[in-house]
Amino acid sequence: MSKPNFKMKLFRKVLISSSILLGTFFTPFTVQEKSNAAPGMIEFQWDPDPSFKRLRSLQTSSEKADRSTYYLFLRSKERKAGILQLTVKLPDYFNAKLKAKKIKLCQVKIGGFKDKTRCIKDIPAVIEVGKEQTSIDIFPDNPIPIDKKSYAVVIKLFNPTKNGMFHFHGYAQSTGAVPVSSYIGSWSLNVE
Repeated sequence: MSKPNFKMKLFRKVLISSSILLGTFFTPFTVQEKSNAAPGMIEFQWDPDPSFKRLRSLQTSSEKADRSTYYLFLRSKERKAGILQLTVKLPDYFNAKLKAKKIKLCQVKIGGFKDKTRCIKDIPAVIEVGKEQTSIDIFPDNPIPIDKKSYAVVIKLFNPTKNGMFHFHGYAQSTGAVPVSSYIGSWSLNVE
C-alpha cells in the first residue's frame, strides 16, 4: 500500500515543478498590447504640498505630437461658489500650440466602464489664450452655478513634442459682493 502513495507524491512533485518551469519559460514571450491613455490611479510626490489639490482630467492620447483632446473636469464637489471667470495656467515648457477656437466650456457626462466621456451642452463663453501660450481665460456668459452637474474645459490640440508630466493649475473668480480669484486645483497630464 505504500507504493501507490509514493507514486502519487512523486507525480505531484513532477507536475508542480514542470508547471513552474514551463511558466517561467513562456512568460517573456507573452504579447502585451499598448495601453490606452488614461490618468493614473496613483500619483507619487516626494514632498506633497498640502495646498495641492488634484482635479480629475482625461486625455485621448498621450503620445508625443499626436492629436489629442483634453478634458479638464470641474465636478460639483470642486466648486464651492459660482464661477464668473476661470483661468487655466499652463507651464511655460508645454510647447503645444493653443488656439481659442479649439477650446470650449461644456456641461459634461463623465464616462466610465460602459460610457464615453462626452459634452452634453456647450456653455457660451469668451475664451482668450495668452500671448505666451501659458494661460487660458474663460469668461462664461452666465456664471457656472453650484449644482450637481459636472463641467469641463475641452481643449483640442496636438500634444507637445517633448514628453513629461504637465500640471495645469485652475483659478476661479467667484460670484458675490467682492469677486475673489482663488486656486481650485490642478490637472495632471502626461505625454510619453
